[in-house]
Amino acid sequence: MYADCESRDATVAQGTAVKPQMQECEQPVPRQRGPWLQIVSQILQLAGPRAEFLRHCERPWSSATFSGARHSVALGFTGHEAIAAGEAMIEELSEHDFLIPGRLVADACIRGVDHENGANPHLGVEIEILLLDDF
Repeated sequence: MYADCESRDATVAQGTAVKPQMQECEQPVPRQRGPWLQIVSQILQLAGPRAEFLRHCERPWSSATFSGARHSVALGFTGHEAIAAGEAMIEELSEHDFLIPGRLVADACIRGVDHENGANPHLGVEIEILLLDDF
């Protein structure tokens, strides 16, 4: 992944080893990650304090004219009040205005919903956001 930062040329000249020479190298450029934290924060704010953040996944996305990333966010809601808040978030998501500098939310949708009944009822929600670079 990174270029070898230490290139040593050790040669043996007439039976004697020459000290290895250190060559300059470029520092690795850190991979830039998208604004995932802003997306997750805004989704959690929309979902309310009873939401439990489970996971986030980011995949690059591009078309002939646009580039960006698809973000998947999984949330959990446990208990009747939390489930009611989760259901309200599901209703509000498509109309929510995400504010992410330099980006445009092209699509925000619910990819899946799981209801579990029992002593501790649970609602699992999978959200997908298509975020385009807006430069």
